[in-house]
Amino acid sequence: MTLITSSLAVTSLTHAFVSNLSSHIRLRLQPPSVFLPSATANSTVANLSSGISRRASILAFLSFLLFPSPAVASPSDGGDDLERYTDQAEGFTLLIPSSWVKVEKAGATALFQEGKNNIGVVVNPVRLSSLREFGTADFVADKLLQAEKKKESTKSAELIEARERLGHGNIPVYEIEYLLDSTRGGMKRIFSAAFVASRKLYLLNIAYSDSQDNPLNGNTRMILEQVLHSFDTS
Repeated sequence: MTLITSSLAVTSLTHAFVSNLSSHIRLRLQPPSVFLPSATANSTVANLSSGISRRASILAFLSFLLFPSPAVASPSDGGDDLERYTDQAEGFTLLIPSSWVKVEKAGATALFQEGKNNIGVVVNPVRLSSLREFGTADFVADKLLQAEKKKESTKSAELIEARERLGHGNIPVYEIEYLLDSTRGGMKRIFSAAFVASRKLYLLNIAYSDSQDNPLNGNTRMILEQVLHSFDTS
């Protein structure tokens, strides 16, 4: 929900969001040891047997999206063309910058990378019929920021905007944008989107470097917003 993973994630969207949704979610679990440090993996594996498996799996993916391993590739200048990616099996679609590379990662329904930047989607079954049954976009954003600020690695978390739009078939889609400064990932701009369709929770999470030395430029921001707004049912 970070696996939208590690989601929905992923994701969309953090501990608070996932904690409140955990009673509704029935995840197809992936082994957390694949993408977590050994100590965290051992702790998560223990949690799997104590009934926290669904939340732990999602949080692991979100952790991966927000704090990926360094890569050689450098961020683009925003000149990418956008290509449509559709997963007919899971029932979602979105636009992806053409230069970003699709990679396989346990727990992620789809994951694209460019250097330290990530676009990830997680899809999982839920008992909800609409995201509104959980709360408003503002409510979700508030819980998300509260959870971020409680993390030891978080230096600051600032909400930029939370809004609702209507997707295909008038399905409510929540979009949240915020700035996250962390000792693990540095300053990042986070764009998250979530919706429920056909008893599935879809989470999109975009994490992009946005430091003072190399701030997010206007062209790149426009592209990332196009990706965010394009996330929908297929």
